[in-house]
Amino acid sequence: MPSRTSEHARIAVLADSDTRWKWGALTARRIAPEESEVTGFLLRGRATPTARQLAEVAAGIAAPSEVTGHEFLHAVRDGGYDVVVLALAGGTVQAMLQGLAAQPVEGRPVIVTGYVGVVYEKLADGLLLRHGADVVLANSRHDAERFRAVYEGVGADPSSVVEAALPFLGGDPYAPKAGRDTVVFAAQPSVPESRADRTYLLRRLVEHARLHPHREVLLKLRSRPGEHTTHLEELPYQRLAKGIAAPRNFRLVYGHMGEVLDRTDLLVTVSSTAALEALHRRIPTAVLTDLGIREPLGNHHFLGSGLLTSWDRLDGGHRPEPDPDWLARQGVAAGGPPTPPGVGGGAYATAFDAARARVAHLRGQDRLPPLAPYYTPATAPGYLPGILARHRLDAATPAAPVSGVRRVVRDMARGAYRHGVQRVAPVIRRLGEL
Repeated sequence: MPSRTSEHARIAVLADSDTRWKWGALTARRIAPEESEVTGFLLRGRATPTARQLAEVAAGIAAPSEVTGHEFLHAVRDGGYDVVVLALAGGTVQAMLQGLAAQPVEGRPVIVTGYVGVVYEKLADGLLLRHGADVVLANSRHDAERFRAVYEGVGADPSSVVEAALPFLGGDPYAPKAGRDTVVFAAQPSVPESRADRTYLLRRLVEHARLHPHREVLLKLRSRPGEHTTHLEELPYQRLAKGIAAPRNFRLVYGHMGEVLDRTDLLVTVSSTAALEALHRRIPTAVLTDLGIREPLGNHHFLGSGLLTSWDRLDGGHRPEPDPDWLARQGVAAGGPPTPPGVGGGAYATAFDAARARVAHLRGQDRLPPLAPYYTPATAPGYLPGILARHRLDAATPAAPVSGVRRVVRDMARGAYRHGVQRVAPVIRRLGEL
């Protein structure tokens, strides 16, 4: 079984979207003692998840409280937390690190951060924005090597990088079932971006269903109309699908990805992290090259995986075979059969041992050193102030909020924007389609 520290811990998780809440909540469970108390916070903003989205995570944690960045800094200062998990975009991680550094607390908590999935863009930018945390989790050996190289390349301390894995891998190993033949396309909110590309993928999926009437073809969607995820979805597939005549064996589905994978015989995607979830369970997986192999699509991450293929080949019955060495470097299905969370056996069962040991070691220190992010007013005078301003923190004293009147105006504007984007805009779109 994975090693565990026995001391009870109080953990705060701050997230800014549904997928980051999933990563943060499950990471907290994996890096801390079994009986630890986890308190959740959601950063108020455009992507604040709905109750339905939160329920899909099923992390066994009470509903998180919605807060501003400044309110969270006060909660950490006054809450007596042992560990803080920052499940946020890079700029927001940096703002919270600066704010925490500016309000030194006796016996400060251990600060942990990382990424919710495949890191295929803004590698240096995102990593340097996360520098200063005590633990920067890498989801694979491949990522750990890249992360350390970035920090070493700028003369920053790389010791915070700890190799782990995605915390939500698990489920039963794939087993074909008689009479079942299900293809699932894992949609992404912003990949690809253009209407033409998204319509192309949708039409090819529908055509695949038409070519194989015995096969169930599912379009797995991330969010319902009016909901938002980590990335903004300007052109939801639900809307595009209304203009396409689809056969009866084609359906749109929602829900927990793990439950959808339970009935999947082939997972198709452009570059979704769902590919790693499927591969971990040995489910046949295909990464599309139809729109090219390009950095903005993220499918370049799968070079050498053996998974790159096209709809033409899939229509003809091709099933990619993953490369074992590539899988091992990505931390999926390595060292034995996949195992559900918390179950022994295989390399994944021990993937968080190093992170648990690092957190336990830091918690055991008499006094942790002050937080020291790479970015300071001296190293990034033209960059850091803008990051802090976007999160309502003052550049001179990041723990201090902007003025009261300005804060009230911003809160009102943000509330109106969220209401317009999440409630009014979908209604207007529906009326426009009548």
